[in-house]
Amino acid sequence: MADMDCRSKLIATATPLFAEKGFHGVGVREIAAATGVNLSMISYYFGGKEGLYAAVLNEQFETITRVTELKSMDCDAMEKFELYVRATVARYRKNPYLLRFYTSELTNPTPCFETIVKPAIKGVVQILIETFSDGLSHERFREGLNPTDTVLALAGMINFYFLLEPATGELVDHAQERDEELIRHIMDIFAKGILK
Repeated sequence: MADMDCRSKLIATATPLFAEKGFHGVGVREIAAATGVNLSMISYYFGGKEGLYAAVLNEQFETITRVTELKSMDCDAMEKFELYVRATVARYRKNPYLLRFYTSELTNPTPCFETIVKPAIKGVVQILIETFSDGLSHERFREGLNPTDTVLALAGMINFYFLLEPATGELVDHAQERDEELIRHIMDIFAKGILK
């Protein structure tokens, strides 16, 4: 097996195991056996279980850092927020384990929280705050709103929708075919609220 193939295969195998069982619930022997490689390959490529877990988190949270592309886009703040919502929905569709890593690291943080997870989340929130502040300065949004609270509410709507999917399957259709409707609803609530 080629070096990159073995390394990639270890990450691909470890991702659902860590997502399902958490960092402490998975052993290197289990990962090596599931991957079909010698146990020593984990140390060779990653320096041990911690390094493999960090590689998994880097891969998962790398998709979040792409939000930085919003900063260079020449469009209105609301267009940027819609692009953020679209990217977030697409990210969860492509990375079904991402929310598990979010919740696991937020509730039972490993050392990777400070080095990978927190910087990724903080970076996204900062870009969204800057986007909202820019919209405020162009009188796009009403005065008196706290930028941080506002963008956390937007992020919360999207994240919570996907987080609750296992518990709300009987209440709402979570099918990917509904994504466009979901995006419209989130943007409508964000822009107009719920009052008549």
